[in-house]
Amino acid sequence: MSTFPDGFLWGAATAAHQVEGGNVNADLWAAEWAPNSHFAEPSGDACDHYHRYPEDIAILADLGLNAYRFGVEWARIEPEEGYFSRAALDHYRRMVGTCLDHGVTPVVTYNHFTAPRWFAAAGGWSGAAAVDRFARYAARVTEHIGDLVPWICTFNEPNVVSMMVHLGLVPAAAREDGLGLSDGAGAPAERPRATGSWPAPSVEVMAAAHRKAVEAIKSGPGDAAVGWTLALIDLQPADGGEDRCAAVRQATELDWLDVSRDDDFVGVQTYTRERIGPAGLLPVPDGVPTTQTGWEVYPRALGHAVRLAAGHAQVPILVTENGMATADDDARVAYTAGALEGLAACLADGVDVRGYLHWTLLDNFEWTSGFAMTFGLIAVDRTTFTRTVKPSARWLGDVARANRLP
Repeated sequence: MSTFPDGFLWGAATAAHQVEGGNVNADLWAAEWAPNSHFAEPSGDACDHYHRYPEDIAILADLGLNAYRFGVEWARIEPEEGYFSRAALDHYRRMVGTCLDHGVTPVVTYNHFTAPRWFAAAGGWSGAAAVDRFARYAARVTEHIGDLVPWICTFNEPNVVSMMVHLGLVPAAAREDGLGLSDGAGAPAERPRATGSWPAPSVEVMAAAHRKAVEAIKSGPGDAAVGWTLALIDLQPADGGEDRCAAVRQATELDWLDVSRDDDFVGVQTYTRERIGPAGLLPVPDGVPTTQTGWEVYPRALGHAVRLAAGHAQVPILVTENGMATADDDARVAYTAGALEGLAACLADGVDVRGYLHWTLLDNFEWTSGFAMTFGLIAVDRTTFTRTVKPSARWLGDVARANRLP
């Protein structure tokens, strides 16, 4: 048996825009409804998690999970620049309180890709005031919920666009047509105007926004551990691809992990591996099992990515996303078991890993793919929103209750 440390966090993750529904003031809502949109369908009501979060958190807790990573939505909290909605802030404080009432540790993400329309119109992350605007928002959120939240992620995967735009590398965590930022072959495309608030492919800009937000959070109430989450693909060189793989890893992963050295933790988000040859990415080998997203089923990627992050950043690790898109729930269990075996091996070797948060709690809106990709531990009826717990959720809950992996 592989036993995990006392206090280990076992949970699942969501992103506000992907589950809440009705996020009409967000930049991506506009992108979903734009002419010739890259999105297969709009998010619409999504999973109606904005209203049904008490049910969803109760299900999570009843399964035996003890942590929930969710996002607060900037476009709801600050729908116009300088106007902060007390009602929206109160809503997220109630979400945090509901977690605590159920014995669930809240892990709160302040920015999970989406931003207010006004922020996009002002130039997004290329705007001169972007860093100060995000820090102001982070300060206001922390003022309202910081006393109750032990874990805060400033940004979700700020390195994703760096991978796509600089290198033509569409990461596993955003392979669904690059969230509208790449063509079907993974080549970088001109960034659509409607998604103009997406982080610029610059570690300097995003690091500055992160650092100023961390300062604002640390100045507020509470004593949260603060970091950001990164998309960490298990990059592997094929014959002749060693130099190119090293360059890709440096620009898309190590430069960003450098920023995490000053943080309390780094969130690791890993799904698969990518093999790199002299000319770039190689296709998945013939006959190898793939997920609904076309990614290779490769559970060992998680352990490899955790070791890379821990060795480079030298801070504790929180696995903030790991999972697979599949209609075969037995395959989901097998993949997760394999990933957790690798994680247990990391712990046995002394790597400081604080928790595992599965992606995702609910079958949700998977960006440009719409609702076709099913990553969830819980199925959601697209008409009635009825929740149906999958066997994989009960399996993971049993692992969490035992705090060990058979």
